[in-house]
Amino acid sequence: MDDLDHIGLTRLPTANRPLLGLTVLVVEDSRYACEALRLMCLRSGARLRRADCLKSARRHLQVYRPTVAVVDMGLPDGSGADLIAEMSGGVPRVEVILATSGDDFTETEAFSAGADGFLAKPLSNLEVFQTAILSRLPHDRRPLGPRSVSQEVIVPDPVAYRDDMAHAADVLTDALDDRTVAYVVQFLSGVARSAGDSTLMEAAIALSESRDKGLPVHSLAASLAGMVQDRLAEKVAI
Repeated sequence: MDDLDHIGLTRLPTANRPLLGLTVLVVEDSRYACEALRLMCLRSGARLRRADCLKSARRHLQVYRPTVAVVDMGLPDGSGADLIAEMSGGVPRVEVILATSGDDFTETEAFSAGADGFLAKPLSNLEVFQTAILSRLPHDRRPLGPRSVSQEVIVPDPVAYRDDMAHAADVLTDALDDRTVAYVVQFLSGVARSAGDSTLMEAAIALSESRDKGLPVHSLAASLAGMVQDRLAEKVAI
């Protein structure tokens, strides 16, 4: 039985918890971005399930069908666009498919793959998140009556950012082939943008630009790895 089969037997959405009764599958390798989405789901009444790569997401989808899927465009084992295309063409289709990225240039690719909407990182505005889902649901799946507009800004736990730095450090210790560089640049630029870490974001973008021009990247990659280690060394209050 999937999420839609039993929603009428459980909980209906309310003005304060407009996504009550929905299941959101978040396909996201960043713990920081995922924590933001977890808090948004919690505030909205939705249940969240998480996958950190394409393989894990496909395993989830073999077992159940979520109401909503939020898919990061850059994942460690491939492009989120591939998963979006699979879900968009699936029968029955996932009702709402949203793409997310810190790179605005991926928005066109996401829509071409079949996404219903695009959430630009940083993911921090609760109202934008709720509206992106509710506006694409049938009217009978939305809360009755007026809904209060929340201006709450979601701020994830800084520990989640440190977890992302640990992941990036592991990736940067591997052989830096073109695919690895492309992934770590996408990952770190998105995470840094979400956390407001402009210095790290600029370093990741510089590495990306050098790679695109065919220039040597090892010195820039080493510098980026050093910045990641600096952030790992910082003490984070829990």
